[in-house]
Amino acid sequence: MSTMYAALLRGINVSGHRRVPMAELRTLLGELGHEAVATYLQSGNAVFRSASGDEGALAAGLERAIEKRFGFPVDCLVRSGAYLAGVAEACPFPAAELEGKQVHVTYFDKAVDAARFASLDADAYRPEEFRLGDRALYLYAPDGLGRSKLAVALGRPALNRGLVATSRNWNTVVKLVEMTRD
Repeated sequence: MSTMYAALLRGINVSGHRRVPMAELRTLLGELGHEAVATYLQSGNAVFRSASGDEGALAAGLERAIEKRFGFPVDCLVRSGAYLAGVAEACPFPAAELEGKQVHVTYFDKAVDAARFASLDADAYRPEEFRLGDRALYLYAPDGLGRSKLAVALGRPALNRGLVATSRNWNTVVKLVEMTRD
């Protein structure tokens, strides 16, 4: 039996740096033996079908292949369609009533507990808010990510030490759920 997955690549194709063309990413995923490969946008979102049940091994294999092909390392998270759907369903904010740019999900490579963010005075950033989920952080930023002071605070290296994290806006979250639906 095979599963649909999404690969979330971190920090590629930003301002012309660390370029990974999506056509080449699709080819690379096919060369790794994956099927039903597709990409979404230019920001490092790919979906594929694999018989493997090991998200960590799939991510590590893709990271090695990307570094070999493009000459630089790229952190990758691989998540099943079922996981992505669960994250979307668990959103603590009324995402369906908001613009896609107002809600973001940051996916982490491992579980994160609230103690990591205890030093952050969340009330100081209102009306912006964040909540933790299953290897995910939900951010409500009513003026968008580009103007979010809370996003800057959450992105501080001290809060993210030892984590691989990559964020997607709500439109992308929903699209990846659709693309990985079995």
